[in-house]
Amino acid sequence: MTERFIYLDHAATTAVSPAVLEKMLPLYSQNYGNPSSIYSIARGTRQALDDAREVVAEALGAQPREIYFTGGGSESDNWAVKGAMGALGPAGQGRHIVTSAIEHHAVLDSCKYLEKQGYRVTYLPVDKYGLISPDSLEAAMCDDTALVSIMAANNEIGTIQPIKGLAAIARSRGALFHTDAVQAAGAVPLKMDDLGVDMLSLAAHKLYGPKGAGVLYIRSGTKVERLIHGGGQERGRRAGTENVAGAAGLAEALRIAVADMDKNNAKLRALRDRAISGVMGAIPHTLLNGHPELRLPNNANFAFRFIEGESLLLMLDMKGIGASSGSACTSGSLDPSHVLLAIGLPHETAHGSLRVTFGLDNDDSDVDYLLETLPPIVGRLREMSPLYEDFVKKGAV
Repeated sequence: MTERFIYLDHAATTAVSPAVLEKMLPLYSQNYGNPSSIYSIARGTRQALDDAREVVAEALGAQPREIYFTGGGSESDNWAVKGAMGALGPAGQGRHIVTSAIEHHAVLDSCKYLEKQGYRVTYLPVDKYGLISPDSLEAAMCDDTALVSIMAANNEIGTIQPIKGLAAIARSRGALFHTDAVQAAGAVPLKMDDLGVDMLSLAAHKLYGPKGAGVLYIRSGTKVERLIHGGGQERGRRAGTENVAGAAGLAEALRIAVADMDKNNAKLRALRDRAISGVMGAIPHTLLNGHPELRLPNNANFAFRFIEGESLLLMLDMKGIGASSGSACTSGSLDPSHVLLAIGLPHETAHGSLRVTFGLDNDDSDVDYLLETLPPIVGRLREMSPLYEDFVKKGAV
């Protein structure tokens, strides 16, 4: 085991930045009052919560009353999908939902849950790059389509969707539009009036903020059933004492990410492109998953033929590199990533995927080490692969 460790899994989570932590700590130890109380220490906490809401609203080009703090991106996705349909009532019109085949499971599983309640769901296909065709959305819309939920950027392959155009189609047919922007926030401009979405989900821990803090933007006038019954917090839509420190941390993380977006994207894009060029040049029989241009600046997703992703991750970890795979073997499933299958990869190829996502703490020396370490590991795994052996015997190398 090497003493060096390089973290290349920033799409999974990020470390809390010092600036964000500095914003949060006083709300744990000094201004810790319940923001629903009326005494002085509580008024300070309430002010911190209100300030955080205003910061998030400004970053998104929204109104503070449209910002609802949640426990994270998955909660926000669940609330948007189930809440929008729940607001119709059990006998309401609009029993149809449109989403994509490559959404995060927070959206997909919410849709599957609603299918069991009698709702109809259309799962749009994607092309080989993971892009959704506006024509396919137009064709899927029905008179009773109530909700369209399409993610802004994919968490696995990094493909960025044409959300503005897709939202316009939904709006023209009278349907609500939700986008999961958990991966896109801080990397893609997100202004609500420009995008034209009705709901948008965010999570702090993808932005060097704390885990357990998220946002659901709900455009004014949009009917969404309350998430948690109880007190009157979050304007009566999500009961429970607010996570004020988490909200403040999320707001600060989002503020910094938006302010530094161009600078950060340039750095991350340079690291990503060096990694892609080096890997594709050094390792034959390798595919780059996702769109070659319309992709998140820090995301590189590869599929190495004839190997298995879990073994690759373990060997990289032994060399001090932390990354992720599209294979779901570590979760007890034998199925590879639903995203990789949706873009057309065969099962055996999808099992050999590697997602590398760079962060602000990475530099060129990390890319150098990756390019030094990865090719020999892939080569060693292929030497042990019966699939590769058969491939060589057929003279296809």
